Amino acid sequence: MEVQDLATQFTLIADKEKAVRMSAYMKNRFEFFGIQTPERRKVVSTVFKEWEVGKKPIDWKFVFDLWKQSEREYQYVAVDYLIKSKKYLSADDLTQVKELIISKSWWDTVDAIASGVVGYIVRTFPEQVKMMDDWIEDDNMWVKRTALLHQLSFKENTDEERLFYYCEKHASDKEFFIAKAIGWALREYGKTKPQSVITFVEKTPLQNLSKREALKHLK
Repeated sequence: MEVQDLATQFTLIADKEKAVRMSAYMKNRFEFFGIQTPERRKVVSTVFKEWEVGKKPIDWKFVFDLWKQSEREYQYVAVDYLIKSKKYLSADDLTQVKELIISKSWWDTVDAIASGVVGYIVRTFPEQVKMMDDWIEDDNMWVKRTALLHQLSFKENTDEERLFYYCEKHASDKEFFIAKAIGWALREYGKTKPQSVITFVEKTPLQNLSKREALKHLK
């Protein structure tokens, strides 16, 4: 697998006008080819099929090569690649995943990694939940956000005690991306255990943003 194979395809369908708008939406933090998600995934789906992605062990060199590229679409491909290949993820891969989280960090990649990659590793290797206990204490905001969001898809398998502990620990945090993550994590869990979330929110001094997000569909 080579990045150049994707570069050739992406260059053919690049759209400069869309690239400007997409970059602006991401606060001009990244360059873009201007390829929107449906178009990108159509190209990537064909390439992944040729490469037999999901049937072979993860090529971490390829992942990090994608991460080094300037255009943001490459990082999206890296995340899609990891999710497609998730059955090959190991417990030790959290170390490499963390490198992705703290590099070129923004919500678009971090959130997908949190739920689709980190969450999968923790569910598959339950002992790695201890790593989440470390991450919730991390100095890096995006690592903390990942710890808060990794159970998003767990539903009835959510570790309620741990979720509430993480949220309470950062209840007073005024950082937008942390307060928003707390609300989002609680809102998702509220679809499974609404009364538990309502009770927790009522007794916990959360930021207003967290409360609004948590109770958006419950009250």
